[in-house]
Parts: sequence; C-alpha cells; structure tokens
Amino acid sequence: MGRGDGTGRVVSPDGADDTGTRILHVDMDAFYASVEVLYDPSLRGRPLIIGGAEGRGVVSSASYEARRYGVRAAMPVGQALRLCPNAVVVTPHFDRYAAASRSVMELFHEVTPLVEPLSIDEAFLDVSGARRLWGSPGTIARDLRARVLAKTGLTCSIGVAATKHVAKIASTLSKPDGLLIVSLPDTGAFLAARPVRALWGVGPRAAESLESRGIRTVADVLSSPRSVLDRALGKAMGERIWHLARGVDPREVEVTHVEKSVGHEETFLEDVTDPVVLRTEVHRLADRVSSRLRAAGWEARTIALKLRYADFTTVSRSLTLPEPTNVGQRIGEVGLSLLDELPLTQPVRLIGVRGERLVGAGGGPTPLWDDDAEWRAVDEALDGARARFGRAAVTRASTLGPRRDVNALPTNPRLPVDE
Repeated sequence: MGRGDGTGRVVSPDGADDTGTRILHVDMDAFYASVEVLYDPSLRGRPLIIGGAEGRGVVSSASYEARRYGVRAAMPVGQALRLCPNAVVVTPHFDRYAAASRSVMELFHEVTPLVEPLSIDEAFLDVSGARRLWGSPGTIARDLRARVLAKTGLTCSIGVAATKHVAKIASTLSKPDGLLIVSLPDTGAFLAARPVRALWGVGPRAAESLESRGIRTVADVLSSPRSVLDRALGKAMGERIWHLARGVDPREVEVTHVEKSVGHEETFLEDVTDPVVLRTEVHRLADRVSSRLRAAGWEARTIALKLRYADFTTVSRSLTLPEPTNVGQRIGEVGLSLLDELPLTQPVRLIGVRGERLVGAGGGPTPLWDDDAEWRAVDEALDGARARFGRAAVTRASTLGPRRDVNALPTNPRLPVDE
C-alpha cells in the first residue's frame, strides 16, 4: 500500500492543461480495505486494518482512516492497534481482491490495449493511440475514474504525464480519489519542488546519502554537479537520478509483463527457536513457490531465503543453480542449505522463500538424465489434486501440523494465472 495518509492531497482543476501527456498511472485507493467495505458496508468510514487478527499478524493494508494514526503496511498488527485502538482488523481475502482486480483491469483494456499492470491494484496506460476514440489524456483519465467507480464501486487515483516516472509521482500526490495532470511544459517546475525521496529508485539509504550532502529536493539535484551524485549513489544510480530530475524517462509501457521473482513469506504466531519447525516451514514455502512457478510457466535460476529475527533484524541468502527449476523438492533442498548458513542466535519472527531470475519453463537444453524426474511426477500429481480439491487438500507429510503463519499473502501478490 502507499505510504501516504491522504493529507496534503494535490489535484488538478477541471480543464487542466494536458499538453504533451500520454501516460496514465492508475492506482486503486487503499485497495484491500476498499474491497472489504464492498462486502461489508458497515465498515465504511471506519479505520480498517487488513492483516492477521491474532498474535503476530502483519498489516497487509489499511484504510486512510487508519493510516492517519500512523498505521503502515508490514507493521505488526499489535503495534498498529496501539496506534489506532479503535481500528477494525479484517482477515485478508485474496480471492476477493483478485476478482476486483480483474474487473478493474478489464476497464483499463477497454480504453487502450497498452496496459502494463504493476501489481494487483495499479497499472500504467499509454493512451496516445486512444485520442480519436476517447479524447485527450486528461479527458480519458476523468472518464476512466468515473467508469471504475460506477462499475466496481471502488475509487482510484490517476496521474497523467509525459513519462511513467512523473505520472507515478502525480498519482501518489493526488491520493485518495484524485486526478493530477502534469503537462510537458510544467514538468520541470513540478519535479523541482518535489523531495528527493520522490524520485524513482531513491530508497531510504540513497536518500540519506543525498540529504547528508544537502541534497534534499529535486531542485538540489539539478544544481548539483554530476560527480557529487556519482559519489553519493554510485555511477549508474547517479546517472539515472540526473536524468529523472530533468524529466527524462525513456521507459515505455510494457504490455507483456515479465515476472522478476515469485516468493512467499510467513510471520509466525510466536517467535520460533526450533530448527525442525523452521526446516518444515522452508519445505512448506518451497512447495507454494514451486506451485506458483509451474502455474505461470516459469523456472527459477536463483533461490533466496529470508529470515527476520525477533529484534526485526532481517538477513537473506541466495544461491544460483546450475539449471533453473520449478521442482518443489529441489527448491526446498536449496532453501534448507541456505538456512544452514544463517545463525540462529535468536528466535525467528518471519521466514520467506523466493525464486528469482525467472526463465520460461523448458526453455533450456534437454538433459540426458533428469535427476528430478520422480519429484516432477510428484509435483504433477499434487498440482492435479489441488486443482480438483483445493490447495489444502493434499500436502507433504513432512509439513503436517498446526498452521503457524498469520493469514499470509504472497509477497507482491499478482492475479492467478487463468486456466
């Protein structure tokens, strides 16, 4: 979810100049919380926390009413409730969010075929070819917001600009339920007034490095020698920021999305110290990752493991394989070897397994001997059983036991692949 709480919202007046624009960034407002309100209208206007309702739950999303108390995504639900004691905690329902997302994305495709989904609740649209049919980009954005609300009951915020980068900044500033248009002639002044943290790719560490040198706004970036940016951020990042500050962003809307990684994380109800429990969870997560890889037709070249300790220190390890895989047993074995590399000096709060550097399944040369042939047959049987009877219908005996996660959603969830 976005970091903002809706304060300081900036929107364009009717008839705002949209000269030189062609990119829309559409972002649904507090998406998970808004979908839950559709199913239970009595929740409207109340501070909502979407996350595990018991023990060690983590906030997946929150309504703007809750965000104004300081509630944020990835925050422990217990901490969120201390900030906002009157909040209502709602268990996540990913099937509801997926269905709502499909409806919204269909509306986007009715406007233009050039749609690039970024996640379940946001997308870029290139409307340069839709002018004759629907009007100027500003007109298209206004009509699209109205259509989304009328057909789904959900609100969205839209940024309209000449580039993806500026459109994304604009949509964030206009939230919730707003529209902000940045014409090409106004782009320089619009960017110059923004904090440096608004630039794409400037995370907390990069921002601290820039701010320690007195570079706090985009205007400061514009007045800084390129060598200063390179020393603060490294040459590649310095070059990117130098261009973005000047409104230069050559990225096009990519209709075909290439998934960069597939992962699952789980937060335990209680901190775990037992290595046997951790190893069981690695296998459980590996099976979930492998299932998603196979469903999407991917294999992973790299397997990564993530641990978060009781003091919130987070560590990770990864291993690149000689051959890519989507076999659950293989991913689990690599995950266990990575777990063995990490010190268990304190209890573990969260564990995650991720497949990275994805390639199309079966794209490589066929080996003379497949060491995983038997495990592939097992995965095929499991996939068939789960398709017929549900994900929980069949699992490994080694992972049987009480459920230890807290209503965990996939990390960076996307829509399931249509069958």
